[in-house]
Amino acid sequence: MKIAKNTVVTVKYKLSDAQNNLIEDGSQPMVYLHGGYENTLPKIEEELDGKETGYACVLQIEPDDAFGDYDSALVKVEARERLPEPLEVGMQFEGMPDGPDSDEETMIFTVTDIADDKVVLDGNHPLAGIALRFELEVTDVREALDVEIAHGHVHGAHGHHDHDDEDDSAEGDHFRSHPVH
Repeated sequence: MKIAKNTVVTVKYKLSDAQNNLIEDGSQPMVYLHGGYENTLPKIEEELDGKETGYACVLQIEPDDAFGDYDSALVKVEARERLPEPLEVGMQFEGMPDGPDSDEETMIFTVTDIADDKVVLDGNHPLAGIALRFELEVTDVREALDVEIAHGHVHGAHGHHDHDDEDDSAEGDHFRSHPVH
């Protein structure tokens, strides 16, 4: 079966930066609903469209087509007293970006530094500004279920699991297929 809109694609992958420094070993396969559902990067979908099980490639994706350029305006320094304790580098908080636009969406800020009474919060995606190199191998392609198409994501092993589904026992039903922004 060829990869096309409304197929579920299982891909073994390894993610590195452009210098081949390993970022993620892909110990669990990526399983996504193909066809513009924002379950993976558009450049990955573009590369895999029309391919079949067994197809393998190395794909480099520049920041503009991945998680964007690093934006120093998304880094802010806050008083430590404004954040909960205990506080550690790597913790994440939801917050509003600084600036006059009050109708902007909330975003996730990561604690990148703690110094005395100040904390540095970074609203950039951790992979922003990095060219990414994906080693991909398609291991399975199947037709999507109607419920997967309706919900816009994969259900079952390595996909998303809706709590109102009948089978609550499926393992691996967490975070493998979710919108990428």
